[in-house]
Amino acid sequence: MATNQDLKLFAGNAHPELLKAICSYLKVSPGEIEVFKFSNDNTFVRILENIREQDVFIVQPLGAPVNDNLMELLIMIDTAKRASAGRITAVIPYYAYGRSDKKDQPRVPITARLVANLIEVAGANRVLTIDLHAGQIQGFFNIPVDELSAIPMLARYYMEKNFEDVVVTATDIGDAKRAGDTAKILNADIAIIEKHRIGNKEMVEASNLIGDVEGRTAIIVDDEMLTGGTVIAATEALMEHGAKEIWCGVTHGVLSGKAPELIENSAIKEFLTTDTLPIPDTKRMSKTKVLSVASLLGEAIYRIHNGQSVGAMFED
Repeated sequence: MATNQDLKLFAGNAHPELLKAICSYLKVSPGEIEVFKFSNDNTFVRILENIREQDVFIVQPLGAPVNDNLMELLIMIDTAKRASAGRITAVIPYYAYGRSDKKDQPRVPITARLVANLIEVAGANRVLTIDLHAGQIQGFFNIPVDELSAIPMLARYYMEKNFEDVVVTATDIGDAKRAGDTAKILNADIAIIEKHRIGNKEMVEASNLIGDVEGRTAIIVDDEMLTGGTVIAATEALMEHGAKEIWCGVTHGVLSGKAPELIENSAIKEFLTTDTLPIPDTKRMSKTKVLSVASLLGEAIYRIHNGQSVGAMFED
């Protein structure tokens, strides 16, 4: 069995607090690394300790500024490769460009595949991530991908609320499986909101509701909250159909634009998210609750490092 002496964890500037929490779980010290920009906007990386033949994990969610954080990740991977690391795992709690996973319009890219190619070419041997926007993104990689899920964590949180009559709501047909997984844990029914997007303007309309929500506590689940348009449209549809209370839980709190204000002024009783991305105080309104994924990632890293099953983490 490998030992923690062979384990090295590093982070760029995207979310150093998450690395510290993961290291606390694993009882190891964060790796020493320099990541900064020169005056010409070029990113520089230097690992300040020996990692030859070590098991290296680089923790870097691809949140805003997305392209800067992506470039940091690629350069950190290349640095570790050229420093003769034994194995390099890119720990990407939030995988950006996940919505660009197919050609749904003429003459558009599949950027999620491009990002996968870049990570592989940089030298990553495996990827560890949480709740990809689309499961098929795993297939864009030719290296092992471990996709964790925060759904059990969110579901346990709601289970402790002891709601009497719950219906788990998917914001569209594509999220039906995520809602179903949550409902199974909560022993609840599900409802599905039919929606359609308005062009590429990050605007949505809810057109139909499948399921019974009248007089019930509705829990909206989604993989991420971007501008808040989808969740707000879902909330309005649930209110129109007589829901008693509305709670919302997502894995990734992107919260771009006016999303925090929209949540605060909506009928949502509480907005629950995780720290796969940093949630600054400016985005934490009175309704916001943040759960940490540090133990989830830490346990997965421990199991990967020691050659144990990651899937066994979710068997119960």
